[in-house]
Amino acid sequence: MKLVRFQTFQGTFSGVIQGNEIKPWGPNPADSECALSDARLLTPCLPSKVVAVGLNYRDHAAELKMKLPEEPLIFLKPSSSVIGPQETIVMPPQSARVDYEAELAIVIGKEARNVLEKDAGKVILGYSCLNDVTARDLQNKDGQWTRAKSFDTFCPIGPWIETDLDPSDLKIDLFLNGQTKQSSRTSNLIFSCFKLIEFITSVMTLYPGDVIATGTTSGIGPMVNGDVVEVRIEGIGSLVNTTKSWDQCSQ
Repeated sequence: MKLVRFQTFQGTFSGVIQGNEIKPWGPNPADSECALSDARLLTPCLPSKVVAVGLNYRDHAAELKMKLPEEPLIFLKPSSSVIGPQETIVMPPQSARVDYEAELAIVIGKEARNVLEKDAGKVILGYSCLNDVTARDLQNKDGQWTRAKSFDTFCPIGPWIETDLDPSDLKIDLFLNGQTKQSSRTSNLIFSCFKLIEFITSVMTLYPGDVIATGTTSGIGPMVNGDVVEVRIEGIGSLVNTTKSWDQCSQ
């Protein structure tokens, strides 16, 4: 199933996409079905936190000439950074370089604490596309990643949650203004989705709607004002956002 949150003139609802229609589904379903073309898709979940993973692709580690980590390197992105498909990534005045990072997102479906790898599938609602937008110059300057990863609009997620998916070997691409910038497969993950859940839930409780950003592949690079950035993942779909500089947004 493709689970969505969407908005019409009647309000904000949850639903499931079937063909060109959105059928009522979930905690706040619409009163009746809606044409997909008549709906504005929102971020498909409202996470209390986004737990992100650094250096989790073999090709990215090779690109950076870094040895493979012995355990996952995790950090947090705040819920205030989350936006949905077709929304604008605002590039802050504090940064001179804002980068894209295409990632597979895991969306949690049940409260999860100390979950073993073999049981991890039981707490997953589904998967989505995610762009872990990063102020690269601030990341390098600070030495830790909170500021660089946490600006408002720095975590696009969408366009929906795909519940019927094997995440072990999916093609993942990023296109900037139609040109391929990142291309890999999730089989290149150092730590699998299920292993990440075991590791993260040994540290913190995950709640329904929380998101794990599983890491980015090689080919990271900068965006500028007016760019169109697309994360495309096999079996899920395409997450498209545009960029705008802070001064352009304030006009």
